[in-house]
Amino acid sequence: MGAITRAAANNFTTGGIIQPAAINDTSVASLTELENVAAGGAMTLISEQTASASASISFTSGIDSTYPIYRFEFINIRPATNTANFTFQADTGTNTNYNQTITSTNFQVYHNEAGSGTGFDYLASYDQAQGTAFQDLAVYIGNGADECVSGTLQVFNPSSTTFVKHFIARINSYNANDFTSDYYIAGYFNTTTAITRVQFKMSSGNIGDGTIKLYGISGS
Repeated sequence: MGAITRAAANNFTTGGIIQPAAINDTSVASLTELENVAAGGAMTLISEQTASASASISFTSGIDSTYPIYRFEFINIRPATNTANFTFQADTGTNTNYNQTITSTNFQVYHNEAGSGTGFDYLASYDQAQGTAFQDLAVYIGNGADECVSGTLQVFNPSSTTFVKHFIARINSYNANDFTSDYYIAGYFNTTTAITRVQFKMSSGNIGDGTIKLYGISGS
């Protein structure tokens, strides 16, 4: 890690990164790529979709055996309906029921704008125990002009036909009651069939706007 830090430091000035660095024979063109090289893999953009009053956003291609990790990035996702939840599910083959069996856990830390409300909660009502519903990633999201959700979701080895498919999400939300809510979600799809598609939607109403990007992360 020290070698990575020293190599990276040589490429920074007060004006930013002066040139791509070569770390472990991997070309690093941004801080995001640097983070992934340090973690052992390079990140490749596969596709992206931008919502516009969309009932759902589905990624139906690009999730296969090419990469061991797939990462979704959520950028300013805003519900059309106030206090909606941002959710996701997955499916196999060409199936479009999006009802895979999930076991998951969900907790949050939060703090309101006034500084008068803080907390750390396990959200038992938003996890699943062998459930087939859409998994909540962020709840009670505001739909005001400045309110939205941003974060990441990673799915591990979705093409495996031996193991269940683990996922981890980290989401920050502008709550409808003017809270910042930082969500930690993890679990697994309890199937040994390859996961090939993922869908995102709100618990009610449309996804008003925002962008979702799909990346593949290499193993080395």
